[in-house]
Amino acid sequence: MPQADRSGSGAALVMAGAVLWGTTGTAQALASYTGSPLPLGLARLAVASVVFAGILALRRAPGWRVPAGRRAVAVVLLGALCVAAYQPAFFHGVQRTGVGVGTLTAIGSAPIFAGLGALLAGHRPGRMWWASTATVLAGLWLLLRGDGSLRFDAAGVAACLTAGAAYAAYTAASGWLLLAGVPPTAVLAYLFTGGAALLMVASPVANAAWFADPDHLYLALYLGIAATALPYLLWVAGLRSVRTSTVATLSLTEPLTAALLGWLVLSEPVTATGLAGAGLVLGGLAVTTWSVRNTGTSP
Repeated sequence: MPQADRSGSGAALVMAGAVLWGTTGTAQALASYTGSPLPLGLARLAVASVVFAGILALRRAPGWRVPAGRRAVAVVLLGALCVAAYQPAFFHGVQRTGVGVGTLTAIGSAPIFAGLGALLAGHRPGRMWWASTATVLAGLWLLLRGDGSLRFDAAGVAACLTAGAAYAAYTAASGWLLLAGVPPTAVLAYLFTGGAALLMVASPVANAAWFADPDHLYLALYLGIAATALPYLLWVAGLRSVRTSTVATLSLTEPLTAALLGWLVLSEPVTATGLAGAGLVLGGLAVTTWSVRNTGTSP
């Protein structure tokens, strides 16, 4: 398959995964979940880890092999730490700032961190990437102004920026492992199993009662399978042919999906400003996808 076709397919896979991520907030709202976000985040990682391990077991492939060397081990540990850090940082930030500002700051800052990381690694993003990313971020800002959810809290914003940096970092770690020859499902199994283990140690999750609640269990299963395992399988497949910085930009499909579901499913008010923001997001994502599909490289 030509490089342009592979890159275009990779971009589509990343965006499909981001659409599934975008169902998380709607699922929580429909389930009327008001409990602590930490056990829910741990449950998501644990369920997803079981899915990834099950896929590897069914394939009976030596997928758990890690490339030899301290650097490879360090990359796995860093990726697992960032997967674990993302959960409490994001949930804490959203609690303090609200869903709108929290999502924009965490998910919206990830491309910036990814771009800075690319610069440090000697991979300079092109002008098209900067332009499309700025367009998408402007659209997300209009989406927030449209639903009136703007609320600033310094500690909350700092937590969301931490989440954005963590997402960019484990995206980069995943890309490095893929280039080193680790199978995609094994990459996810390493990082998510490690992340779940770290969260379990860091938080006193002796709350078996939380999992005993059927509603909690059903929500955890949906989030762990449909909103975590499946989208990350799509995401890591796309990551094989698309640069990290561009993956972070394409992942901004997630907050757009959340906004659309809020309008269509949760009956949240639709405003002209919000619609204009959605149009900008779609336009920026279309430019990024077009550039990847037609040049065979990330913008």
